Amino acid sequence: MRIALLGAPGAGKTTQARFLCEEFGIPQISTGEMLRAAMRDKTPLGLRVESDMRAGNLIADDLVIGLAKERLGEADCRRGFLLDGFPRTLAQAKAMREMALAIDCVLDFDVPDAEIVGRMGGRRVHPASGRSYHVQFNPPRVEGLDDLTSEPLVQRDDDREDVVINRLRIYRAESQSLGGFYSAWAATGDASAPKYCRIDGVGRVEVVRQAVQSSMQ
Repeated sequence: MRIALLGAPGAGKTTQARFLCEEFGIPQISTGEMLRAAMRDKTPLGLRVESDMRAGNLIADDLVIGLAKERLGEADCRRGFLLDGFPRTLAQAKAMREMALAIDCVLDFDVPDAEIVGRMGGRRVHPASGRSYHVQFNPPRVEGLDDLTSEPLVQRDDDREDVVINRLRIYRAESQSLGGFYSAWAATGDASAPKYCRIDGVGRVEVVRQAVQSSMQ
């Protein structure tokens, strides 16, 4: 199964991705996590994108396309994969189609901006592992500390309210047309077009998960 998740930052894609990856036995391909890893490791790519990442700006399409294409060529993706955060722009989606990077299903998560600002402002992360918590919805057992290591949790720079608002502004300007692209492609009856499903991302995690499962049947 080859799945792509669409939706604004903080729409719940990564949470649902974990369920889907477990269900289908496929790897989760998060361009955001790969970019943050490159920043931590001070790779040439990480140094190029660091300022844009910290400001919540979109990364140049050619960099993201190259990163995703390289990752999807690895052995663990041969039986399927889940794309979390890619494609992010119409140019990336068109590049995927031109490169024949086939997708079976596109899930588009719809969440209002005000809800997203509240979600992301409360997110806390364990830097070494990437484990994510929320001060209200998914708090750690001990406030401010990772459940497994007891190491301090942090608020990522790109989860600050001013950065989140900027990320949403950019998303609405650059990424919102993706849903229309995939919806229109599916409507043509093209056999290579992925199934397109719009998901209401507001509500308890279990409710959204049920909506995802129903849409994919």
